[in-house]
Amino acid sequence: MTRTDDEPPEWAKERAREVMAAEESGEDGETEGADGEGDRDADGSDADDRVPDVPVETVDEAERLTRLARQTEDEAAAAFYRERRDELVKGHDYVPRLREDDDTLVLYPDEWMDDGTVQLDRIETTDRAVEVSLSGPGDADRYREIAAYNDAVADAVADTHGEPHADTARSFAAFMSNHYVRAVDDATPDVREEFREEYFPRNGWPTDEQLAVVDESLDVIEAVAADVDGPEES
Repeated sequence: MTRTDDEPPEWAKERAREVMAAEESGEDGETEGADGEGDRDADGSDADDRVPDVPVETVDEAERLTRLARQTEDEAAAAFYRERRDELVKGHDYVPRLREDDDTLVLYPDEWMDDGTVQLDRIETTDRAVEVSLSGPGDADRYREIAAYNDAVADAVADTHGEPHADTARSFAAFMSNHYVRAVDDATPDVREEFREEYFPRNGWPTDEQLAVVDESLDVIEAVAADVDGPEES
């Protein structure tokens, strides 16, 4: 799920503090270890530059794909989302895991792992791991509110326009609720394109008739949504 606030995550603020401290500790920003050479990895890079190694955008996308996999009732779609997530974080040498006891997505550096298990003796600093809660109460409440609104719009499309727009509206409602936790009439042109080109053909099981008029259906959805009471702003 894409984060909608501007507040950086706690690890990012901590990283900023570390960078400032490192810049103040020496002319070249390196912190010296016991041997006076600084804490450097085998590849010659500062260890502090690796907290964590995975970009914020990748963390957000991994969270979004994880939520999609959990929410869909289609096992093939769920497997597809998990594979996309795994490949995404693998590109940054990380491995995703779900910690079920507190419902948290954890991204571990690949070098910590051996046969799917974290090796404690390989952990040089726990700050390199990334944790994302998947069950925040605010997010859950917001999701239910958005999903109820999107479903109401889909029902209104079915009542006023019938098929093939109705089935497309149901698919678009699910897409906007599960992918973005946003109202159907809050879709940007890029989001509409993603639905039309990627999500709908793969996960919407559209008929040829639906595909032929998908742009018209999206316009119908937006027009009908104007007459449906929308969710309150978060």
